[in-house]
Amino acid sequence: MSNLRIVFMGTPDFAVESLKILLQNNYNIVGVITAPDKPAGRGQQIQLSAVKKYATENGLNILQPEKLKNETFLTELKNLKADLQIVVAFRMLPEVVWNMPRLGSFNLHGSMLPQYRGAAPINWAVINGEIETGVTTFFLQHEIDTGKIIYQEKTPIAENETAGNIHDRLMVIGASLVLKTLQAIEKGEPPQIEQSHLADIHTEIKHAPKIFKDDCRINWSKSLNEIHNLIRGLSPYPTAFTELVSPEGKTFSVKLFTAHKEATTDHIIYCKIYTDSKTYLKIGVKCGYIYIDELQMAGKKRMKTEEFLRGFQINNQWKAL
Repeated sequence: MSNLRIVFMGTPDFAVESLKILLQNNYNIVGVITAPDKPAGRGQQIQLSAVKKYATENGLNILQPEKLKNETFLTELKNLKADLQIVVAFRMLPEVVWNMPRLGSFNLHGSMLPQYRGAAPINWAVINGEIETGVTTFFLQHEIDTGKIIYQEKTPIAENETAGNIHDRLMVIGASLVLKTLQAIEKGEPPQIEQSHLADIHTEIKHAPKIFKDDCRINWSKSLNEIHNLIRGLSPYPTAFTELVSPEGKTFSVKLFTAHKEATTDHIIYCKIYTDSKTYLKIGVKCGYIYIDELQMAGKKRMKTEEFLRGFQINNQWKAL
């Protein structure tokens, strides 16, 4: 077992794979910091974070601070005597936390920094139509996502892949990169590359801010590719949405999980729904059609288009809003 005392910080599924690989390689995890338990769902039952569930199953010491500057928490953290902190999909840390271990703290980020700094790097890479993305490990410093880069690894983004597909792949690639990074730090020879060295003055730095509900509404006046990329980039969460409008003016809110596109030079009426009412549902946009493959009406389950059309009467007189 390594002599390094490691504190791991993370909350969602994306972080579990990294914690798992550390345990599998016999690293000494002296503490796991994760989000407090909170009520969720219709029944408001208490939900444990994915990291807490895994840490509990493996008998790890868990801390769940409400506030990271709380004196009691800081004392508990200091008492763990960590040599290094590893952060994967957690909150922004105050300096008093990230600067505590003698070897510092490093973070795994779901993009090829300096591109897509921010809360939703995977979503925005797909929304913006990128053909590749990746993961980066870097040392934490004052400005968010700006620290010295240790390692990076790329992966392609296929034309119809969703953010969910990319998330699951980067979760695994990222875990391996965390292990590689830790091994380099343990040897005392981690690369430390300034982010400014990876982007010249002519490079546009794209950002990945938090996604809000208004960002998820489909604007059907956008181009075929823009709409297709938005649906992919928000699937499965937080999910693109629109309203389907009947000839009588009734509106039905729907989330769109997967879709594919068809370019055409045909005369198309924008926002018009084209369907045989049995097997396909497509919406006219600039230069083509968006075929809806999976959707969910408010209060209903997620379903394939064929299943949706069996239970919901819709025809070519409808439109999307």
